[in-house]
Amino acid sequence: MKARGIGAELRRLEDARLLTGRGCYSDDFTLPGAASGTVLRSPHPHARIVSIDTARASKMPGVLLILTGADVVAEGLKPVPHIPQAMSPPDIALYNLDGSDLLLERPMILATETTRHVGEGIAFIVAETVAEAKDAAEAIEVVYAPLPRISDIAVDARVGNPPATRAGFAEAEHVVRLETHIQRVTGVPMEPRAALGAWDPATERYTLHAGGGAIVRPKKELAIILGVEPEQVRVIAKEVGGNFGTRNYLYPEYVLVAWASKKIGRPVKWTCERGEAFASDYAGRDLKVEVELALSADGRFLGLHSTNTSDLGAYTASFIPLTKGTQLMTSLYRLPAVARARAVLSNTVCTAPYRSAGRPETMFVIERLIDMAARELGIDRVELRRRNLITTLPHRNAFGITYDSGDYVGALDAVVKLADWTGYAERQKHSAARGLKRGLGLGGYVESQSGAPLERAEVTVRGDGTVEVVIGTLSSGQGHATSFAQLVEEWLGIAADKVVIETSDSDRVSVGGGSHSGRSMRQAGTTIHKAALGIIAQGTKLAAEQLEASEADIAFADGRFTVTGTDRSVALIELAAAHGPIADAGDVNSRVGSYPYGWHVCEVEIDPETGVVRLDRYTTIDDVGRAVNPLILHGQTHGGIAQGAGQALMERMVYDDGQLVTGSFMDYALPRAADFPGFATALSEVPSTTHPLGLRGGGEGGITPALGVIVNAVVDGLAEYGVTRNGPGGRSGACRIDK
Repeated sequence: MKARGIGAELRRLEDARLLTGRGCYSDDFTLPGAASGTVLRSPHPHARIVSIDTARASKMPGVLLILTGADVVAEGLKPVPHIPQAMSPPDIALYNLDGSDLLLERPMILATETTRHVGEGIAFIVAETVAEAKDAAEAIEVVYAPLPRISDIAVDARVGNPPATRAGFAEAEHVVRLETHIQRVTGVPMEPRAALGAWDPATERYTLHAGGGAIVRPKKELAIILGVEPEQVRVIAKEVGGNFGTRNYLYPEYVLVAWASKKIGRPVKWTCERGEAFASDYAGRDLKVEVELALSADGRFLGLHSTNTSDLGAYTASFIPLTKGTQLMTSLYRLPAVARARAVLSNTVCTAPYRSAGRPETMFVIERLIDMAARELGIDRVELRRRNLITTLPHRNAFGITYDSGDYVGALDAVVKLADWTGYAERQKHSAARGLKRGLGLGGYVESQSGAPLERAEVTVRGDGTVEVVIGTLSSGQGHATSFAQLVEEWLGIAADKVVIETSDSDRVSVGGGSHSGRSMRQAGTTIHKAALGIIAQGTKLAAEQLEASEADIAFADGRFTVTGTDRSVALIELAAAHGPIADAGDVNSRVGSYPYGWHVCEVEIDPETGVVRLDRYTTIDDVGRAVNPLILHGQTHGGIAQGAGQALMERMVYDDGQLVTGSFMDYALPRAADFPGFATALSEVPSTTHPLGLRGGGEGGITPALGVIVNAVVDGLAEYGVTRNGPGGRSGACRIDK
């Protein structure tokens, strides 16, 4: 293992600051004279707003301003500009089977004529204190006319290879069928959302302090909604206490604090409470699947047919989970397929990309089907997978997605060995001796990492020995301050602890897509490398002049320029001290994706009397192309496993006739550290052929196969009771096998 640069297991440089309270999260932002805001939210899943009377509330102590949907309409504020298409690489081409346009519904900043889900904002109250704002909210009189719940189809598309799939089913000796529902969950970031808005009349600019997934995108979207030029908006975000996709969107409250600030001439701050978060944060998952897998007598996969129905909630925030999940349904296997991808609207909060958007759902489906088929056909489950694995890469799957590179078979063999698969029978005996049932689960995955194509890194080497990197990603705990610094150390030879990463201010960051879809390291690697090469080229010229040598005779290594064949040299830092800062920038506009993959093995113990499931062993191997910081990657895997286990065993958002039942931690269960064993995680490094540095990204591999792996283990452990079906969150599927 390397001690420096790429490949070094460097402990996170930012942790000392964060653990000693020197971070700045969204609620930590303060400005003199800031007023407090609160949101009055709808108690109805669907209702017409007959009237809103704010007269009494406006006269209450401390109240400064009350805004309603009528004000939104009067001032012409635009809806939230959701762009529900995937950004890169080109996703499934969505089109409605009947030729009609996609149905796009975008929310207003406050509900105007109707409210479409419990928790939607009806009014924004600004007062001297939060308590006064809340008191005034309770005094607002709203008359609602409840409406029936709706369910509109937003998209209905068919993708894949119908002729090959029909031929496969015609040839099949066996067909395995599954109906399942991968339930809705919420992101539950450690830090609930918060926002502080300020209007400066002197510069005619809005400033928004709010942590999320980016700063460039919210700057542009806030400008669109408020009807101003982007130059009139500044967004600042420092630490972000958890995201997972939940906070990647511009929420109405972020606009409200900025808009209200201009109206009252003072900064306005709003902080989300946990109950509000459950009702108004964008949720994840919520996919219903009806699927069948055709097989030959000897277990060859001949065809897959699936109908995937995604519940988008009240508005079309994103189709990405549906499209990305559907296009990877064939996973690591050679398999003709066709899928119907449907998205429906409902009177619930929006769903949007949540860690590894769409892929855990469809990986769950394919891995459950394979286990079901293995049991019914009497074929060893490892062998059944091995017979059908893709062995030649690149590979174009049935939905037109080309996997870049990898060794799927080698990774399967490696995880089976690492998990001590052959020792399972002995461990099963030990469990039985204690009155427990033991189950063994296996699952593979491939996932798509893409995201916003534009990124820019501006790198400056200063004479004081420091390096600044200005880049348009935004960390929510991924360790960018460490891993990006390792890139600088690798290419410029300057110690990682001398590198400062600037991502927090849209006045400094001009281009950037933020952090989502596993794009941060891939785009940072490309752009920082380009900038580093430019700095080395500049330094070579300066060194040649100072050392009185030809540029062709100057070599650069470990931060120093040396005349070849001599001991004459000068450090890059010394050149920056003598000639001023040396800077360059790297840009990328790439719509080429990469496809991380891997295998997970899980063992569970089940108490047959109580039904309690305990994870006992969990083993993984994930291929990230090239590991910049293995220590951080292992941590990402651990966190992903925990999230996947949460959904597989306990997390579930429940609505009853449109009312949110799981609106607090009293009702919504989260896994705790004590629920997990130690994880055995390993990395595979087959360089990606579609990235100039071979990077794939590793932030989502831990969660992608976890649903299927854990449920496979539970069903295996209960097999002697005749259990053959199950789904995450306790939802059952139905299956049968026909010959």
